[in-house]
Order: sequence, then C-alpha cells, then structure tokens
Amino acid sequence: MTTNRLAKETSPYLLQHAHNPVDWYPWGDEAFVRARAEDKPLLLSVGYSACHWCHVMERESFENPDIAGVMNRHFVSVKVDREERPDVDQIYMEAVQSMTGHGGWPMTVFLTPDGVPFYGGTYFPPADRHGLPGFPRLLEAIADAWRSRRPEIIESGQKLAGQLGQMGRLRGATTRLTDETLFAAFQGISGQFDEEYGGQGGAPKFPQPMIWEFVLRFWKRTGNPYARRMVHTTLVRMARGGIYDQLGGGFARYSVDAHWLVPHFEKMLYDNAQLASLYLRAWLAFGDPELRRITEETLDYVLREMTDPSGGFYSAQDADSEGHEGKFFVWTPDEIRAVLGDGADDAMAYWGVDRGPNFEGKHILYVAGEPDPARIAAARRALFEARERRVHPGRDDKVLASWNGLMALALAEAGRALGRAEYVRAAVRNVDFILTSMRRDGRLLRTWKSGQAKLRGYLEDYAMVAAALLAVWEATFERRWLDAARELADEMLRLFWESDVDGFYDTGSDHESLIVRPRNLFDNAVPCGSSVAVEVLLRLAVLAGEERYEQHALRALGPLADLMRRHPSGFGRFLCAQDFHLGPRVEIALVRPAAGDGGAPLVEEAFGRYLPNRVVAGGVAGDASAASLPLLAGREAIDGRTTAYVCRNYACDLPVTDRDALRRQLENL
Repeated sequence: MTTNRLAKETSPYLLQHAHNPVDWYPWGDEAFVRARAEDKPLLLSVGYSACHWCHVMERESFENPDIAGVMNRHFVSVKVDREERPDVDQIYMEAVQSMTGHGGWPMTVFLTPDGVPFYGGTYFPPADRHGLPGFPRLLEAIADAWRSRRPEIIESGQKLAGQLGQMGRLRGATTRLTDETLFAAFQGISGQFDEEYGGQGGAPKFPQPMIWEFVLRFWKRTGNPYARRMVHTTLVRMARGGIYDQLGGGFARYSVDAHWLVPHFEKMLYDNAQLASLYLRAWLAFGDPELRRITEETLDYVLREMTDPSGGFYSAQDADSEGHEGKFFVWTPDEIRAVLGDGADDAMAYWGVDRGPNFEGKHILYVAGEPDPARIAAARRALFEARERRVHPGRDDKVLASWNGLMALALAEAGRALGRAEYVRAAVRNVDFILTSMRRDGRLLRTWKSGQAKLRGYLEDYAMVAAALLAVWEATFERRWLDAARELADEMLRLFWESDVDGFYDTGSDHESLIVRPRNLFDNAVPCGSSVAVEVLLRLAVLAGEERYEQHALRALGPLADLMRRHPSGFGRFLCAQDFHLGPRVEIALVRPAAGDGGAPLVEEAFGRYLPNRVVAGGVAGDASAASLPLLAGREAIDGRTTAYVCRNYACDLPVTDRDALRRQLENL
C-alpha cells in the first residue's frame, strides 16, 4: 500500500492519514515553498485522533481517490494534529470562528501561500447535505475563485489576518484584584447551574472541572451552602451517569444530553487528570466516600490503560471501535446474562438496563439508584473482564508534556492525601521521564512517541510540568523537584514573557514565525498556559521567597479582572489563581530530625484536609538545602521530633509535634 509524507510522522492522528491518496504534507516550510512555487492555495486540515467526525471525513473524502485527485490538482494539502500544534490550531480556529461564527474539528481552512486564511469551515460531506456544500464542489469553487478573483481573496484574507490576535493585545486593568471579582464570578456561574443534574446549562454538557474547582474554593472562602450543593450535585451526577465508565473508570469527553447519560465516548487524558484532582479535593472537603472512589478508579484506569512503559501517559482513547461509536462500551441484556448468569437481573437493575435501551438499541451503563459498590463488585469485575476480550478502541499513544503535567499533579496530590504510595511513584516516574526524555539542550519539548521527542514546548507545557513538579515536591520533599520547577519557571519567563503585553505568549521567542504570535487568554477544556503560569509563579513566590515571581504573576493577572467578572466560565483556572493570591494562604513547614521519626502523622494531618491555598515545605533540621527556603530557614525539630510550623497572613502559631495539636491549629483556620 502506498503512503504519503505523513508516514514519517510520529503523531497517531497523522499516521492514520498516511495511506490516503491525498498528497498530504505535515505543517512546515516544504508545503509553503511548494505552494509559492506552483502558485496554489493551501488546504489546511486540522483534527485529532479521538475526533469522531475527523474519522468520518477521512473515510468519506480523504480516502476517496476522486476527491483526493481534486485536492491534489488544485491545492497543497497540509494535515495537522491540533494536540501537537496548538499554536497552528488556535490561530486558524480563531479565523474560522471569525468567518463562520462557530468552530470545531475537523477544521478545514484555505490559506494563501503566505499562510493567510481566506475561507474555512469544519466538516464538509462528500455531497451536498444538511445545508452543507459537498466537499468536491467546495474545492472546485475555491480553486476557481483563486484563479479568477485573486485580488478580492488576498484583500479579504489580509483584513482577516489583521484582526487575528486582538485579544492577545489586552492591557491595563479596569478592576482591582479583590474579593468582589470572585463574588461576581460565582454569581455568573450559579445563574447557569442545572439544579437537577448539576453542571452548567443544557445539552451538550461538559464536565468543566476548572469551574467547579473555583466554586469549591468559593465555598471554602465563604461557607456558601449553595456553592457546596453546586459542586456536590455536579460531581455525584456525573459519577453516576454514562459519561463515567462504570466498569473501567474514567470519564468520557462530554455528554450529548443534559443529564450525563449518553457520552461522546472518547476519553482524554486532560479531562481525567483534572477530574481526578477535582474529585480528590471535593472528597477532602466533603468527606463523601463516593468522591474518593471515583478519584481512585479514574487514576487506576490511567495507570492501567494509558501509561507507557517509559512512564509517560498517553493522550486519548477513541470513541470508535470496529467502525462504530461506543461499540466497546455498550451492552445488550443477553450479553450481560451470558456473563453473569443468575446475577444478571440485579446487575441490570443497578445499571438501569431494565429501564430500556438508551443508545442505538443498546445500553450505556449508569447508576440508576444509590450506588452500592460492595453489592455490585463481583458483577462489575466479571463484566469488565468480559469487555476486555472485545476489540478495544484506538489509542493515541503520543505523550504530550502539558497533559502529562496535569496527570502527574493529580497522582502526586492523590498519593499524598490518600496514602497511596503507588500514585506518588507514578508521578515521580512521570516527571523524571519528562525531564530526561522530553528535553533537548535544556529546552522542554512538546511531544514524545516511541522514543522520539520533538517540537519546542509551548507555554502550557512549561507551566503544567512546573505545576506537577511542585506537587511532586510536596509529595516527596525531595529538593531536586523544587529546583527543577524553579528552573522551568525561570526558563518560562525568559522564553514566553513579553513586557509589551505585560504577560505571556503561548509560543517561545525561539519559535517559528507564524502570521501572528498566539496568545490564548481563555481556559477551555485545558487550562491556558497563562493561567497555570500565574498559579505556578504565585506558589513559587511563597516557597522561594522571591518577589519577582509574584510581580510577574500579578502583572499577567491584573488586566483580566474585569473579564473574569463578566465571563467567569472562560476563566476558571485564572479565578483559582486569584483566589490563591487573595488568600489567606496557609503555610506549613514540616521539619524532621536528621535521624528517625519520619513524622507520618503530621504529614497525614497536613495533607488530609481541603486547604486549597496551602503551601507545604518539608526538610531536615540543619540541612543546608532546607535553610535556603524561607519557610524552613531557622526552624528546628523540637525534642528530636518532627515539628510542624503553621503560618497564616504573616503570623505563625507555636510549633507543634503532636498530631492533635496540628489538627486543632488547622481546624482553627
């Protein structure tokens, strides 16, 4: 079977298209040189491996020799994995949204040989239907316009290009960083709350973990009972719905309905990382064992199915298997009876199968009543083992630095809070892998697959890996992880900070030249690099005692205050960072003696409650590396025992060596 240029790539999404009859190019100079030489426009197609409609468009159009022939005659075709190249995706998605009023994937954009977009859309069918032009007809029309109306195309493209990136030029704060911003943001979010099923708005419904993390923080700050109800209702409803894999753990990308029943079945690493962190923190806050169980099942799923032998975490699992969406996950009553025998009726009642099919004549499992894990454990295990014998969905096994940072952070936090040493080990192994296998000449790289790392890392890669390193530091108190976090943060400031915007760009100063330098300021499915960078710098300012970190963080955060008030759903992680800035922050220093007394009870107490603005430092009394940290400097292990020092708002309690005493101090906070 013949292949095209994509056969040399590492991205699973690009490799899926390596046998297309389309003369595909990866993004790069070669495609643009040819477009200029042959005076052809570029056809840019952007998607990702777990995208259902990307697969549909490939089957319908890119595998069709006739349609491929039209593409090859009139265009230089470029295929991009949006997960590898978020910069390219962001620039041209903004263009498509400006042209059409909406966006999505697959994204189809037509560019001049200079990379200027002049027409675009998302999915196009092979023939006219649903109000969309057939792809071949569109291709011929664009090619004709390029020949006959070139000046008009160039002019409209230049005008559009001039509008791109305007949001990135935002400067100046209209509102100070005060509690009022948080209260206004909460009001906006609560106005969209679904009282019955949780979440925001109607169908389709996305988990939006950053928003609920902010609402959880708001509950902690204010004691507002409605905030607590919003978070708890949302998390419980999601956990009991079909969006959660009731057999294998882990969450699908979103629900196509308003009550979390029918998912779009792909599982993304970034969703599961953020949701594991959220469920953990909600368990610490509320003590509901269901929330802890979901945390552990989700992390166990990632370690079981999404972890490379090297220690990296894979990016996604497909929605499709054997050419059908959701086939791996759904059941018929006969299939359940064949596995469970006499216990089938009880299991089917538990998972709502007795209430009729809910997906194309089959059944997505969901918890129809109150959960009872012990009652259903044997049936769950038997059905899971039977499902394992099915053809599995495709898996995108590339490792992305930023998404790995999110998951390593979740594992480190959960391992420390739950006493699960295997989670901490997985987090340590992951950040060690990133620092050793995903750097070249000190420069963090974006993506790794099968031993090959490439592409200069983006702001989000630096910020999220640095955040993970801080979490691993708190989980281990091994100084090398804190030092590595500071090293990445300093490099992040050098590469991405620009005084002309008082903030960060998403691409480094050493990045290739694009038609605009992207600067995303919205938290979407994945937090934007700037919001995580702000949070990292604020935490480092406390740990390292360096004011420059906080100064940069506040310069980046300040201009967004008014936007956070008016559009809180787009600024979830920024709002969490502002909550941390406003405090009160809780600083805990744990100082252990040089020999003996590991201080486990004090450590468990320090990490066993929900304190979102907590910063913990640990070290050995008298150790030179500990003395260099402000939280540890000059502090001793009293009477040869591990000692806790708790400070808040620049005032410290008396040091304690007893767990009950530390508990009382933390409860008084």
